[in-house]
Amino acid sequence: MNAEFHAKWSDSNTAMVENGTWKTLRHLEGPMSARTRMENRGEVVILSSNNYLGLANHPDVVAASKAGLDMYGAGTASVRFICGTFTIHRELEKALADLSGTEAALSYVSCWSANTGAIPLLASQGDVIVSDELNHASIIDGIRLSKAERRIYKHSDMKNLESKLTEARKIKGEGGSILVITDGVFSMEGDLARLPDILEIAGRFGAAVMVDDSHATGVLGPHGRGTPEHYGLEGQIDIITGTLGKALGGAAGGYVASSRAVVDALIQSSRPQIFSNALPASVAAGALEAVRLLRGDAALLARLRENTHTLRNGLKSMGFNPLEGESGIIPIIVGQTSFAIDMSAKLLDRGVFVTGFGFPVVPEGTARIRVQSSAALTKGDIEKALDAFSAVGRELGLI
Repeated sequence: MNAEFHAKWSDSNTAMVENGTWKTLRHLEGPMSARTRMENRGEVVILSSNNYLGLANHPDVVAASKAGLDMYGAGTASVRFICGTFTIHRELEKALADLSGTEAALSYVSCWSANTGAIPLLASQGDVIVSDELNHASIIDGIRLSKAERRIYKHSDMKNLESKLTEARKIKGEGGSILVITDGVFSMEGDLARLPDILEIAGRFGAAVMVDDSHATGVLGPHGRGTPEHYGLEGQIDIITGTLGKALGGAAGGYVASSRAVVDALIQSSRPQIFSNALPASVAAGALEAVRLLRGDAALLARLRENTHTLRNGLKSMGFNPLEGESGIIPIIVGQTSFAIDMSAKLLDRGVFVTGFGFPVVPEGTARIRVQSSAALTKGDIEKALDAFSAVGRELGLI
């Protein structure tokens, strides 16, 4: 072994510990729910999860996953085009297309794989990508893998988007396309993309629009179908990507929903489809049941929205200033990364697990505590969480 190589990383890790930015993995001893057991901590209230609809441990989702395991086995042991495509994949993809308002959908092992698999194929040499500066890291990496030219516009700045599209039209190759990419809900801010404006501007420049709706599916819209439904724009987005690892059961997996032509092209040429095992059938079966529950149980969305409202208003009433938004994400900006991590640890000492985010996830000086709501939270869970925030906020001089 090369001692110098390993010593370099040991020194880097030590520096992170010393400056208070070291991330600690917390081991849970039970299923993801509103409350669960944490190793050496006992029972804690979870405000860090993407479990928006509380379906990660829903008995029907668990039962469907078990049935899928019994029927199809532990894994696919193959990529889709060889022998890794099972009938449950077709059922899930039809449900996801229906949910997204598109002709077709294709599942991946994660939305990260979906974004990094779709973007380089759909925007290549001669094309131009125009992307919001706060888009998710998986979009950024997908763009890096692409041979297309790229332009980054200021977050939700429509004048800047128009300026970048003007540049894109000048530099794209003959026959080339322009692809505008945005998150539906921005995960660190909790705000929504200005989709009506984006579609109008993109249309004037002949650009296609791609939306990563991972934090909106199961959260926004009258029926939880995401950002397009929230704005009344179903069927008007060229490409939608999403995850099965948040509101839709929380296990794993992602998808691309689009026209039949785009999905067929992904089946033929998307590298994660060709070179990675298919989504495990048990996960697909659980996610399919989660979609059915979303479509059939309006009370899930109602509870999520009521809990989000209670959490947000409770934090504001005690003096915190969370960023405004309509999603299930309630970020509280606290400044430095070390401060956010320390605040998170103090909340955990009071039985509330909520994560502090800092650089490089967010820019220096904008570290935050990201509170995430869930339909699974009870009134008692929320009261315990707000009591902890009140005590820690006063201790740290935030309120």
